[in-house]
Amino acid sequence: MNNKRQAYLAAPYGLWIIVCTIIPLLFILGYAVTNDAGKLTFDNLLAIADPVNLKCLMLSFKTSIITTVICLLLSYPVALILNSANIKNKSFVVFLFILPMWMNFMLRILAWQIILSNNGLLNSLLSALHIPTQHILYTEKAVILGMVYDFLPYMLLPIYNALSRINNDVIEAAKDLGANNLQVFTRVILPLTKSGVISGIIMVFVPALSSFVVSNVLGGGKVMLIGNVIEQEFTLARDWNTGSGLSIILMIFVLLAMGITQKQDNAGEGGTLI
Repeated sequence: MNNKRQAYLAAPYGLWIIVCTIIPLLFILGYAVTNDAGKLTFDNLLAIADPVNLKCLMLSFKTSIITTVICLLLSYPVALILNSANIKNKSFVVFLFILPMWMNFMLRILAWQIILSNNGLLNSLLSALHIPTQHILYTEKAVILGMVYDFLPYMLLPIYNALSRINNDVIEAAKDLGANNLQVFTRVILPLTKSGVISGIIMVFVPALSSFVVSNVLGGGKVMLIGNVIEQEFTLARDWNTGSGLSIILMIFVLLAMGITQKQDNAGEGGTLI
């Protein structure tokens, strides 16, 4: 009886997955392995080997890795500080993490475009301090900065949640056994927060790898990521077959990256903490 009830409750979610996920993916896969005449071909998938597309893919990997590393280096210390602070209402801290996500994505990116422009807030401040102005807009640095700003909460939140679940008695026990602060961090805190770090890496790396809006606005067409190539295939070239083929290849890379990351997470389970 309970199994039937659970099946009924899960039916709307199953229908949603089928209609909004599985069926669109099947359409994309169909376009990816056919040409305009509807004949079977793998040319759309092999289009990733084109030097231009391959260069854009490598640049996407580069910017995604740099973005993920910067987000991790910024998020972990901040999460440690917030978790160690004597904050009674920790739900308010979580609210502060989520608050920037409520603002329109495009508005946030356009705000950075204004800040980084040659006559923007950043260069105006540098000029007032008699420091040489910087031409960051429409460069790879601007794209990475925009991605870090947008995806930082996705790294910070899971790490903070993992830290908040650590019982202080565990840390006190490690200190009683003779562990210093560095040993407590490397052999207790870090292993216990590994799942949060892995989740944050996935949540930042995956959208950064497939992003195209940030590079469109802050890159100004000069920084071409694989997401931009796919977007142009669909919108400008009207070539759904090639666009779908590149999308499938990108999806495979994303799944491989997630699988490798998850494997590393599972390999670290069950280890000794102290």
